[in-house]
Amino acid sequence: MEKTIAGKSVAVNEEGYMTDLSQWSPEIANELAKESNLELSPRHFEVLEYLQTQYKNEVPLTIRRVGASGVVDIKEFYALFPAGPLKISSKIAGIPKPASCI
Repeated sequence: MEKTIAGKSVAVNEEGYMTDLSQWSPEIANELAKESNLELSPRHFEVLEYLQTQYKNEVPLTIRRVGASGVVDIKEFYALFPAGPLKISSKIAGIPKPASCI
């Protein structure tokens, strides 16, 4: 399916996760963040960049792995992305929902 985000038509699945990372942009990330009532800071983008890199390298993402990454600890991860940090941050990063998320 297609969804218009930040004025661009992007491919998404039924849950609203982008299916083509090449369509991602910081503007799209900001729009997706607004849907979760978040205002993105440079710190958020550091975490999003880490998630995208892990996804490109086919590393399965879990909250524990993100917390051990050295990029962000678990406490800060929850502070940056409350109410399901891995699920929300993955959506904003333009990557599929991790298998570890329900």
